[in-house]
Amino acid sequence: MNNMQPRTYAFSRKDSFVIEKLVDEDEVMINHMVLGQGDEIPRHEANSNVHLLVLRGSMKLTLGEETSAHEGGQIVQIPFQTPMHIVNESTDTLEFFVVKSPSPRMM
Repeated sequence: MNNMQPRTYAFSRKDSFVIEKLVDEDEVMINHMVLGQGDEIPRHEANSNVHLLVLRGSMKLTLGEETSAHEGGQIVQIPFQTPMHIVNESTDTLEFFVVKSPSPRMM
């Protein structure tokens, strides 16, 4: 019987700007992001299949030309190569995970 210990990854517990890569494997890349009021992730194309797991706050998300709002407790799917832009226009802290599967280097 294999007695493997689980692998754990720690992430920051802050209310200020954070972008940190937590997991970087061929199967999946997971980033943790915290944005304060007015912070943004500049417009770019999704470089893999992306899921945004919104933990807290309110996210203004523009995909192509369409803009929508997403609150803590939601998961948003973004297809590969979709133009995207994320902004926190709220006074509350926005915290979310970015799950890319597979890792962009495999695309």
